[in-house]
Amino acid sequence: MFEFKLPDLGEGIHEGEIVKWYVHLGDMIKEDDPLVEVETDKAAVTIPSPASGKVVQLGGQAGDTVMVGEVIALIEQRLAEASAEPEILSEVEKVAPARRPAPAAPATRRLARELGIDLKLLTPTGPGGRITPEDVRNFADHSTSAPSEKAAPVEVEIPEKEIVERRLAEADYAAKACATIPFFDLEPLPDFEQWGPVERQPLRSIRRKVAHKMVTSMTLVPHVAHMDEADVSLLEEFRLKERARREGQPGGHLTLLAFVIKAVTAGLRATPAFNATLDPFKEEIIYKNYYNIGIAVDTGKGLVVPVLHHTDRQSIIEISTAIEDLAQRAREGNIEISELQGGTFTITNVGPLGGTALIPAINYPEVAILGMGRVQEKPVVRNGEIVVRKMLPLTLSFDHRVADGADAARFVSEMVRELSDPNLLLLET
Repeated sequence: MFEFKLPDLGEGIHEGEIVKWYVHLGDMIKEDDPLVEVETDKAAVTIPSPASGKVVQLGGQAGDTVMVGEVIALIEQRLAEASAEPEILSEVEKVAPARRPAPAAPATRRLARELGIDLKLLTPTGPGGRITPEDVRNFADHSTSAPSEKAAPVEVEIPEKEIVERRLAEADYAAKACATIPFFDLEPLPDFEQWGPVERQPLRSIRRKVAHKMVTSMTLVPHVAHMDEADVSLLEEFRLKERARREGQPGGHLTLLAFVIKAVTAGLRATPAFNATLDPFKEEIIYKNYYNIGIAVDTGKGLVVPVLHHTDRQSIIEISTAIEDLAQRAREGNIEISELQGGTFTITNVGPLGGTALIPAINYPEVAILGMGRVQEKPVVRNGEIVVRKMLPLTLSFDHRVADGADAARFVSEMVRELSDPNLLLLET
């Protein structure tokens, strides 16, 4: 009985993942026939059988991780062949590293597996001798138009055209990212269960969308943050008085956010760079001549950003009414798709939940977002005297490709000026 152990697959490689078996239990196999495909953190390797005989045991299934030196197959040999076992094993250990294909990104290797293409047959054209998705596609197209009689049988069903195109696009994106960003590599997560029990929950719905948006934003946009504080003592006095007077009326709740939205709108008119979008493909900045302010709402399932359209045309009371309506329907899941679209600038307010300040991530493809902290009473100096004032922390995160620090300072300074004097905000209505 021949025990086939996972051979040394290269320097520094101690384990590999079984991708697929080329045989089943009871199959007869010949020496040098494909036995198993194993993937390491460096490449995928198709390991040939070191002996002829009957497969009587397979040590693992697709997806299992096996260690170098671990027995992964038992092959029942004829007596004449069994005597050559030591020599055959030695040859396998020598040949396996030489059979390793050129480097390829995990997404590229996955695409090749799904199309039934052996990477060893491809000529790499990518940076550093990497196999690219385009190499795989070209080989697949060539194999389809002129199939070879000696080609290995394909054991997987070829996906539909649209699925192939989508996977090609995904593989191309991953390969380009790995090739163009120095030191970029997605390492597999460790087995957390080795330290204790865990629970797994699929990333779905709103949370999944938030994840996509945040990765896009933080990967593409060079974030810069400008921070300041607004003295809202007079504004808070006015707001609380008006809220008591308007209790029970539409928009009568009059949160601080309604006033901030009005101040932001005025700031965007004065500094158009923050009401824009950068088109990286055409290398253009798109300035929007309308003002649609998004507000981040915590729904319990993830953040949703309903949009208040044309805030420059609305009064503070109208804005307050819209905030109450949109926030409630967002939490109930009754908001319309159109009410989540068209935003030009976003505000996120963590003040009611606590925290002194935050640095928010830009809601791509917008170029700026304002973070509101919690209003706190603080000692400040006014006319040479220390007095207690109500201060609102503000953080503007912005895209440094379209605006500079001076633009941010002017924008936030204008907001601070208006929030410090309710009369200025009333003039904006």
